[in-house]
Amino acid sequence: MAGKKAKGTSRKIKDKWKAKEWYKVHAPRMFNEIEIGETPSADPNNLIGRTSEVTVQDLTGDFSKMHIKLKFKIASIDGHSAKTTFIGHDLTSDYVRRLTRRKKTKTDHVVDVVTKDGFTIRIKPMSIAEKRIQTAQEEAMRSIMGETLVKMGTEKSLSEIVKMIVSGEMAKELARACRCVIPVKRIEVRKSEIIAFGEGDPESIIDAVAPKDAEPEEEVPEETPEAVPEEAPEAAPEEKTE
Repeated sequence: MAGKKAKGTSRKIKDKWKAKEWYKVHAPRMFNEIEIGETPSADPNNLIGRTSEVTVQDLTGDFSKMHIKLKFKIASIDGHSAKTTFIGHDLTSDYVRRLTRRKKTKTDHVVDVVTKDGFTIRIKPMSIAEKRIQTAQEEAMRSIMGETLVKMGTEKSLSEIVKMIVSGEMAKELARACRCVIPVKRIEVRKSEIIAFGEGDPESIIDAVAPKDAEPEEEVPEETPEAVPEEAPEAAPEEKTE
């Protein structure tokens, strides 16, 4: 009797994976909706809100941008295709470690910026100094960076802000602004995150960094420390301290 009961119970167990279907995740249309991955789900509505990461190199073919990861969130489903929107960026951990070597001082900053088109983006720059800096100098740098980024947001749309982050122009602007306090060897925008959406189309911000005639790129293997170039692009020109 016990054997028959166990046999009957086993028949009721369902394989949940068989009920799931695979959906292809695509970048926003400004990247020609390049496929960036696949994800399974039994209900397509459960895909809404899932996030995906891809490097700028994967989307544009620019090898010098392999350390920049763009983050997307699934916003809608069309058949078996998942459409995404841009929600932020991050630098790879290997790249950050290479910048923060011994005898260098790294200072992290966090600034919330409201753009001209109503988006609120949290920007997290980091500064690298060749020597130890005083607390007063560090606080002065935080104040200058905050004022510079807030002013930048009032004058530029989110698309322009994203373009400045990816191209490195924002890091150069911050380095120039901090010269009055201390010459900084390097400034990088380590991370950004959209914390409030404005009235604009979230997908339109990708237009600033996507090539007009972009072709789908072949899938590349996961980045390894050996693949990182020996000379990383400088965000700001090196200056001598007196």
